[in-house]
Formats: sequence, structure tokens, C-alpha cells
Amino acid sequence: MIEVDEIDTRFLRRLKSEFDESHLACFQCGVCSASCPVIEIEASFNPRRIMKMTRLGLKSRVLSSDYIWLCSMCLLCEERCPQGVRIPEVMTALRNLAVEEGYIPEPMRRIRSLLAEGGRLYPIDDFTAEERIDRGLPEVEAEPEFVKRLAGGVKA
Repeated sequence: MIEVDEIDTRFLRRLKSEFDESHLACFQCGVCSASCPVIEIEASFNPRRIMKMTRLGLKSRVLSSDYIWLCSMCLLCEERCPQGVRIPEVMTALRNLAVEEGYIPEPMRRIRSLLAEGGRLYPIDDFTAEERIDRGLPEVEAEPEFVKRLAGGVKA
């Protein structure tokens, strides 16, 4: 059931400006969902449902949904969509908006924290600097400062 006060017209206008209303071409045929490999792993993932909620302007439902983070960006839905809707682009925009609005799943927060603290998700400790040189491997910055700055600049 959808309550009228859930519909956010500013959200709709923002999406229209992002996609030149191309996402509105979706007529809910279901080809995207039938093509999606993520559904093989997570049966409740449904790109068609996300597109429907987006078109209805259900901002908080869409942005707080874990499902926008599951899209693998494989492009199968886009290649097969009879209307040419660029669903992976919509998912990316929804993820960006979710971050702006503070809807960030806990695993993503942890990843951001690790990157902000050390510049990497995993420490590089297989080889010392000398061993890398001996093996002809390039030097690796221990804690990449640019990654730490990027991850530290993201609002959480």
C-alpha cells in the first residue's frame, strides 16, 4: 500500500533531470528481472520493482532499500530492454543519491572506513619492499594517501 505522503515530487524531478526522462519509458514488462543474474543468488532482488518505486517517487523506500546495492552492473537488462532504459545508470544514480541522503548499508560504511583509515581494504604484506624490488615488482605505497582522502571526504 502506498501512502500519498510517501511520494516525493522533488525526487521525481531530480531523476527526470538526471535521465532526460528515459527511465520513465519503463512499462514494467519484466525483461530486466528475467535477464538478471543477481536473481539467481538473491531471489527477492527485482529491478522492475525498483524501477516502479522510482517512477512512483517513493524516495525513502528506494534509497533505503538494500536492493539498489545488489545490481552487478552486468548490463544484461539494458541490452534486452525493449524501451532502452539504462537500468544500471539508474541504479548508480540511486546509489549516489542514497549516499547523499545518508542511506548507506553497514557493509559499505565499513568499506569506506577501511579505505579512509588505511587506503586499502586489505594490507599488502606478502612481500617486503626489498622482496618486491628483487622480484622486479613495482613499489607500492603502504597507505595510498589519495584513497584515504577520497574515502575520508565521503559523508557517512
